Amino acid sequence: MSQVKTEDETSPFAVGSIQHKGTEHAQKKTGHAQKKGLTVITAALFLVGEMAGSGVLALPRAVVNTGWNGVVILVLCGAVAGHNGIMLGRCWNILQLRWPEYRDHVRDPYPAIGERAFGKVGKVAVSVCVNVTLFSGATVFLLLAAENLQTLVQDLSPHKGNFSFCFWLIILAGALTPFTWFGSPKDFWPVAVVASASTVLACLLMLIGVLVDIPNFQHVKDGEVEIKALFLTFGTILFAYSGASTFPTIQQDMKEPEKFSRSVVLAFAALLLMYVPLSVAGFLVYKSECDNNILSTLTAGGLKYASLILITLHLIFAFIIVINPVCQELEERFRIANKFGIFRILLRTCLVGLVLFTGESLPHFGAILSLVGGSTITCLTFIFPCLFYLKLARQKSPDWPEIEVQPYEWAWHIEFILIGVVGGIASTYSGIDGIARGFQVVPCYVNMTRL
Repeated sequence: MSQVKTEDETSPFAVGSIQHKGTEHAQKKTGHAQKKGLTVITAALFLVGEMAGSGVLALPRAVVNTGWNGVVILVLCGAVAGHNGIMLGRCWNILQLRWPEYRDHVRDPYPAIGERAFGKVGKVAVSVCVNVTLFSGATVFLLLAAENLQTLVQDLSPHKGNFSFCFWLIILAGALTPFTWFGSPKDFWPVAVVASASTVLACLLMLIGVLVDIPNFQHVKDGEVEIKALFLTFGTILFAYSGASTFPTIQQDMKEPEKFSRSVVLAFAALLLMYVPLSVAGFLVYKSECDNNILSTLTAGGLKYASLILITLHLIFAFIIVINPVCQELEERFRIANKFGIFRILLRTCLVGLVLFTGESLPHFGAILSLVGGSTITCLTFIFPCLFYLKLARQKSPDWPEIEVQPYEWAWHIEFILIGVVGGIASTYSGIDGIARGFQVVPCYVNMTRL
């Protein structure tokens, strides 16, 4: 852990606790304190609700493609992503300690970290990555939720309704728009509870479903492990841990932002408890028969549909979580007051409309997300946190506590940055490979029969 010269060096969350002492002193001095906000637990629920969900469905097949190597990669990537989440939290603590303007609510906290570390270039780079990642993610969540609803209606309706997911997109966007009008995460914390709970239950039901399927897949052959699959799996696993773009937004809404590292530890522990058992079970039971979406392989009908419903709930509520930072940053750019009003409603409604238009235009958004979002995700989750922390730690001022970064810390931070670069290349290659294999898009409004 990085050392700051002060009394509280024995804390397991040393830097966060130490920086808070300075922040707390500054808050008393300025008369500002966070009286309302998220607790450590509710912040962790937001993190789980934003990260877990659609990614977990692809992990069993990813492990099948790579064997036990995939399990090792899954655990190591979780550890690195969790470490970098803590680094990002420390960066925000540093900003609150050094500059008083960050002790009030800030609508673009991650770009602010980039600006204090590398100036205008850092701010623009983070802003572009955050908005591309979250806008792409919101579009994909809406598409997947619509497809799931279409599947449920067609399979469970006695009349086999033929509504296209393009039509469900419109219904979902209209229903979710009012929920995007909430100001910031602390205003809609129940959403995080539902998103996290639905994902946990879905993973548990899918795990039970896989175990029930053991007699049906006793003679299935093992999947073939290829070097190419190893790199593609790396990108898939990195996507399953993506979410750093919203971390600072969630952290600044906490009652005690300096305790964000505890929320990160709880969140990534929960993710590993969901990801590892389901991935290993799918790998050992289904082997080469495992589909890219494990729900397609499950044969237990009741468990399959219950899981599908829960995953759809997660996607719906995760949409509200991931689109919020984009809304806040746009409001900051257009100088819209940080309160509920007609301009907030208009801007956020227009943004949802743009997401809907993108989904209707690109109803198979997966390959583009891998190509474009993959690179931005790895930057936000695996490169920027370490890079910004190292830069902020080197900055000096007589009024700031000294932050000492030991040589071995520099070494592992650089190593994590390199892991992010490799992951970004793997994700980008995955997107290019998908397009090269014949990725084609027919917009919903061109092929009207899809409505």
